[in-house]
Amino acid sequence: MFAIDSTTLDVAGSAERFPVRRVYCVGRNYADHAREMGTDPDREPPFYFTKPADAVFTVADGYAGGPAHEVPYPPQTENLHHEIELVVALSSGGSDIDAGSALDHVWGYGVGVDLTRRDLQDAAKQNRRPWDLSKGFDASGPVSALVPAASVDPLSGRIWITVDDELRQVGDLGDQIWPVADVIAHLSRSVTLAPGDLIMTGTPAGVGPITRGQQVRGGIDGIGELSFVVR
Repeated sequence: MFAIDSTTLDVAGSAERFPVRRVYCVGRNYADHAREMGTDPDREPPFYFTKPADAVFTVADGYAGGPAHEVPYPPQTENLHHEIELVVALSSGGSDIDAGSALDHVWGYGVGVDLTRRDLQDAAKQNRRPWDLSKGFDASGPVSALVPAASVDPLSGRIWITVDDELRQVGDLGDQIWPVADVIAHLSRSVTLAPGDLIMTGTPAGVGPITRGQQVRGGIDGIGELSFVVR
């Protein structure tokens, strides 16, 4: 027999922990990012991929006085990319959820970075193969501490990321093609959502490479920030 440790995320200002069940990610949910990836956002419904639950972990903001968190540079790539995202944490779920009540299922929100082995993803796409390992590798989902939903407006807020203090991505949650309520409703038609599920809701334009030794910092106004060094 062997033990399996469950993944949990920090809750801001509390000793409480949020247990993670599954991690769903929305692809190309900002029009400007869809265009930079070569697709037409006006013709595409949302689509999803997943990360293993233990790929996500809490990263504090080292700029706020704590030590800089180190995130390992993954193997099998020389083109690691950052993608800053709003993370949605569910306290309840179900199937065929109505968009009008979808936000009632949200426990809270966080800031996440979808780390991507872009060279592996590009090669998989060219060969029409699955690109799971370009997204779902170890430590591929650093996330800030979560904050309760009552304090957050998921329809607006500046979202941004810097690398070595250079602004790389900046946008607004209001720019999402599919806002949080619509994503929850749409996803629940395909899978039964449950407490502990996370949804990473897509990234604005400006995704790009990060290399060993660089400092990454990102945030969403009204939710929080995170920072880490790539080692």
